Amino acid sequence: MIFEDLPTTPTSEELIDKAFSRAARAGKAKGGLEAQQSMLQTAANIISDNLENVVTAWPDFAYEDDVHPFYYELADAIVDVDELRQSLSEVMWASRKAREIHEEYQPRLRKTDVDTARKHRKQAFARLADIVEQVDDELRYINKSRNDLRDLPEIDPDEPTIVVAGYPNVGKSSFVNDVTSARGETASYPFTTKGIGLGHFEHEHLRYQLVDTPGLLDRPPEERNEIESQAVSAIEHLADCMLVMIDPSGECGYPLASQLELRDSIVAQFEDVPVLTVANKVDRREVWDEDLLDELNADYTMSVETGEDVDTVLEAAIEAVDYEPELPFEG
Repeated sequence: MIFEDLPTTPTSEELIDKAFSRAARAGKAKGGLEAQQSMLQTAANIISDNLENVVTAWPDFAYEDDVHPFYYELADAIVDVDELRQSLSEVMWASRKAREIHEEYQPRLRKTDVDTARKHRKQAFARLADIVEQVDDELRYINKSRNDLRDLPEIDPDEPTIVVAGYPNVGKSSFVNDVTSARGETASYPFTTKGIGLGHFEHEHLRYQLVDTPGLLDRPPEERNEIESQAVSAIEHLADCMLVMIDPSGECGYPLASQLELRDSIVAQFEDVPVLTVANKVDRREVWDEDLLDELNADYTMSVETGEDVDTVLEAAIEAVDYEPELPFEG
């Protein structure tokens, strides 16, 4: 996953201490003017290289090849991507500035006496420290963003994906666990305490992923906060098919009318994605509210509990995804 291996970003104090302590050791290994030159080169290189590495470790949010729209919007729901990009830009500026200071002062240390060279080197050190301190807030924001993003669920946006939605306790997680190789595999978004259910299965040698999104698609849009709404927008880039699961028995604790309202809101938001309404718990038909059942207009019925028509629903989702892998060119 693109954010998983991001390195820890040093604070300005940590970077300055590292650069100047290494420079002091480099100076002790030599003498005279050469010691002053070595100290300046070592400090400037460490500062410039470390700051540049902070920036280059991140993907370029400006290019879709680096960051899929799913992860872009998900990242932007958790951190301010614009502020992150600005912080990375400022840090790169500081990296270039450190090299400029080195290039400015190094000639001054070559043709002078040791005391004057030491004076110039100290001036250069002060300017290097000032440059790093100027981007301390940016370094801290980058590290905070790294900590917030590195534990995102490892979802592959390039795999054909079926998203399972619906109110709690309608059988979503049971369905995902039943038809995939995973059992209770979850990962948490930083903005919700609830886990994201993720499972995989293979069909005709193609791998599919099923995503259950509790805390995001289990309540009406008006009840979601701004961050959750943006995360739902990210799911729009991920879903190739939506399964909206309904419990007509009402045993889930939510009236059928409310479940259908949620279904309708999902259909409206995911207008470019096939949405299938699936009535679960067909084995509990005796407690279904027949007056409301006519309003259901389900595409499929099933029972995860007994396994009845579960395969039929899965096959319908696969057909709705209609995924065709790109084949290598045959000339």
